[in-house]
Amino acid sequence: MADTSAPTFPPDVVEAICRHMNGDHADDCRTMVVGLTGIPATGATMTGLDGDQAYLIADTPDGPVDVALPWSQQLTDRAQVRVEVVRLHEEACRALGIEVATSEGH
Repeated sequence: MADTSAPTFPPDVVEAICRHMNGDHADDCRTMVVGLTGIPATGATMTGLDGDQAYLIADTPDGPVDVALPWSQQLTDRAQVRVEVVRLHEEACRALGIEVATSEGH
């Protein structure tokens, strides 16, 4: 039987990506949750990721909600994560009618 589990990234890579997203892109995390799921999040924290999706906790008026945002393809390389996060953010902005801001160096 073939292994169908999602590829995982080393814990230090996941921690670094989550720290960056939560420290530098907390508003973007909330935008992705609201725009892609419709959950009325007042904030969101990235808690992890694997080759299939990013995991977040959305702060809502009714309490925290676990959210998984799927990548467009299975990821195996750290550099692919940035591309997918940017794609998710842009998709969320379009869904919300927000102008997509470009960010160099992130």
